[in-house]
Amino acid sequence: MQLRKIYAVALILASPVFLMMCKKPGTFDESEYDPRLSGGEATFFDATSKAFSHSIPGLNEHDQHVHDVGDDQSDQTFVTAPAPVNSGLGPIYNNVSCKSCHHNDGKGNPTTGLNTSSMLVRLSIPGADANGGPVAVPGFGLQLQDLAIFGRQPEAKVNISYTDQAFIYPDGNTTMMHKPVYQLTNPYLPLPGNVMISARMAPPFFGLGLLDMIPESTITGFAAQQASDNRGISGRPNYVYDVASGKKMLGRYGMKANTATLLTQVAAAYQQDMGVTSRIFPQESAFGQSQNEGRAADPQLEDTILDATVFYIKTLSVPARRNTTDPQVKQGEVLFTQTGCASCHIPTVQTGTDVRFKALSNQRIHPYTDLLLHDMGDALADGRPDFLASGSEWKTPALWGIGLFEKTNGIPYYLHDGRARSLPEAILWHGGEAAESKAAFVKLSASERDNLVLFLKSL
Repeated sequence: MQLRKIYAVALILASPVFLMMCKKPGTFDESEYDPRLSGGEATFFDATSKAFSHSIPGLNEHDQHVHDVGDDQSDQTFVTAPAPVNSGLGPIYNNVSCKSCHHNDGKGNPTTGLNTSSMLVRLSIPGADANGGPVAVPGFGLQLQDLAIFGRQPEAKVNISYTDQAFIYPDGNTTMMHKPVYQLTNPYLPLPGNVMISARMAPPFFGLGLLDMIPESTITGFAAQQASDNRGISGRPNYVYDVASGKKMLGRYGMKANTATLLTQVAAAYQQDMGVTSRIFPQESAFGQSQNEGRAADPQLEDTILDATVFYIKTLSVPARRNTTDPQVKQGEVLFTQTGCASCHIPTVQTGTDVRFKALSNQRIHPYTDLLLHDMGDALADGRPDFLASGSEWKTPALWGIGLFEKTNGIPYYLHDGRARSLPEAILWHGGEAAESKAAFVKLSASERDNLVLFLKSL
């Protein structure tokens, strides 16, 4: 009898908890909201150079182990075969490890041709392939590999030069603009005259698991809302062919949202950036080229390593915001909305449900992106289409963590190719759909512009 009473009391006490667990997410209670939680429960409080390198809180022992394995593998340097460990580099490649490009799990730098470089060049020729994607350049593929193992020749070298021009605000202050020019030199074969090139700097690793959890209906809803606003903002989703699943899917990753899943993104990086094959991409990036003669085509990366690396990236946390109560930062946040920046860099999004990852599931997050393509004007155009993305369209990048790039990189670089060395310069490069927002920023007083930048640095 006593046991039944205890059981009955326990059941009564547990019932509200059980009902709360089953209840669908409702309206968020603003009184309990902490604006520092950029990633919801997947936020980590660290403002050092390692701010981007923490796992999401609450992983169980097994998942933390898999995360740590993936972390270790992303640090590994690949070498030329044969070798007992990390064999399979090349024969042509861009870098020797994941972390060599994604510094401290963050952005890279706009350099090429070195094992410390983290910029690559996409290639294609006009037209669309059988899946609606860009057409590979014969003898070169879709990505230029500018390094090669001993005895082989890089596909070409990339020269980058900059011309500087000062932008003068109405109040007389200036911001220096760096315009890059890219030139391919010493190709191992003549490049076709109609080749299209696009420079891309390595993006951050962190927060991708949360972006993966944003429902497709939410992203397409952003596009519908922008179209109905009639304000000149017309973001649209990119639908791309995913090699891993063999079907068309919503693009979420890459500068033009040209990749649909983290598995494909990671496997492509191993193959294209390091020349390491896997079950997703079993052929060398140099397949059919003279540099590949005598190379085996069997997968070189074990499935467990590939899957652990994907899991590692999926379970990286987002750094917490800082200085959220500072009056200047708060005014900058208001100006961010008033100038129209928040129309594309959407501050708040709700993730969907994932029973495996509580810290990623049903989270109120602040990525400052709509994951849509936007026409950014001629100044940022690369002239290279990618599935539905035109030559002047780019995916809205997430802004969370942007204020820590100086800590993680030493020198912060912004935009798809790292041309901007400051946040004001990055804003001034905006055109196309963002032209009105840029104009509104330019018209602000110097102190207001400074406060808007302080807000961005708090993210």
